[in-house]
This record gives sequence, structure tokens and C-alpha cells, in this order.
Amino acid sequence: MTWPVRISARWTLLTFLACALSLPTLASDFSRHAVRCDQRDMDYVVYVPPGAATGLLPVLVLLHGAGDQAENFIRAWKSLAQKKQIVLIAPQLPRDPTLEPHIPKILPCLVDDARKQASVDSHRIYLFGYSMGGYLAYDGALLDSDYFAAAAIHAMGIADEFAPIVQRATRKIPIAISIGDRDQMVSLAQVRRTRDLLQRSGFRVQYQEIFDHSHNYYEMSDTINNDVWRFLEAYRLP
Repeated sequence: MTWPVRISARWTLLTFLACALSLPTLASDFSRHAVRCDQRDMDYVVYVPPGAATGLLPVLVLLHGAGDQAENFIRAWKSLAQKKQIVLIAPQLPRDPTLEPHIPKILPCLVDDARKQASVDSHRIYLFGYSMGGYLAYDGALLDSDYFAAAAIHAMGIADEFAPIVQRATRKIPIAISIGDRDQMVSLAQVRRTRDLLQRSGFRVQYQEIFDHSHNYYEMSDTINNDVWRFLEAYRLP
């Protein structure tokens, strides 16, 4: 069964705000790739830390907000990825809600394609999404719960009408959720309801409300990223 697409005015508003908050794209040492996944043409960016240790490396799939660029989002993780030896994969997400039903097949497809650039530890593949990317990260985490070891979402909750998606998870994947206490775009009450829904359903949830933080991920990205990775790296698939 194809999961319904979430088309709403909020998507448009998040697109507008994310355009205003995104960072300028700069030249970088990230590599760009294109692949066809589930009948969708996808562009994505990969970062493999230089001098990566031999052996299998953990992978973090990054889903950016509406109107942003994959390179901006992956850049915010670069220093931590180099320090912790993490392979980063960031797809370029179109402002197109019809993408959502394809996400459970697209994300594993991207990781499989990125194996050409790095040795991937299949037990340590993680997911992080922000804003619009958070919508998609819930889909990936819950519908690919046996693929991702753990997931983290910033500034997004599950809409009430899509709460049944939680019951479709075949594994109680650990999930970290964070949001600013003055987020002007996403309902704090909705994110709290998402936390409660997941906890009632038996998921291990780490929840944080960041004091005096707005919807702008980039203004606190270093702090958010460190907290996210501290949570994610504690988990691996059997």
C-alpha cells in the first residue's frame, strides 16, 4: 500500500522559511552523484572524511529542509564527520510532496550507490532530518526501521492524521527528537504529541526542547549535531 502524500499549506510555509534560512552554496571537496531510485532521478552529495580509517565506516543520511541545498546541509556536519569518521550522504530534495511515497526505497538505494565511494558498515546506518526533511525522516525511520540503526529529527512532528504510520514499523527504532522552544513554523504541541505517541508505542525516544531557539537549524547546528551524533552512535543493528 502506498502511504498517502502529505500536501498542506504548512509545506509551502516551510519552503518559504527554509529558503530564507539556508546558507549560500560554496565550492567544496564533496562529491556529487546521480542515481535512479524507485523510478525517481536523484542527485546526492557524499562526504568521505580524508584519511578515513581502514575498515567499515558509519553512515549518516541527511535530509535538509525545503528550499535548502544538500551541500549546505552536509557542510554543517563536515567537521564532526571528519573527527568521528562518518560518511555523510545528503540527497538534493525537491520541493515536491509526491516524493514522499518513494522515500522508503530511495534512501537505501542512495546508500547502496554511495558504497562505490566508501566502505559502509551496514549495522551503523543512521538518519537525520530537519523541517521538511524531518517529515521524510519519519517515513524513512518507521518504514525502514530494520535498515537504519537509529534516527533523529529536528523541528518536525508527525501530523495527527498520519499517526498510524508508527504501527507500520517492524522494529522499535530509537529516535531522537528536538525542537526550539520558540520555533515559529512548527507546533511545539504537535512535536510533543509525536513524542508521546512514539513512547506509548514502545519506542525509545530522546526528546529535547532547546531554550530560546527558533526554526533556524543553522544558528545552532554545531550544538544540535553533537547532541544528535551522541545519541545515534550508541546504536547499531544486530
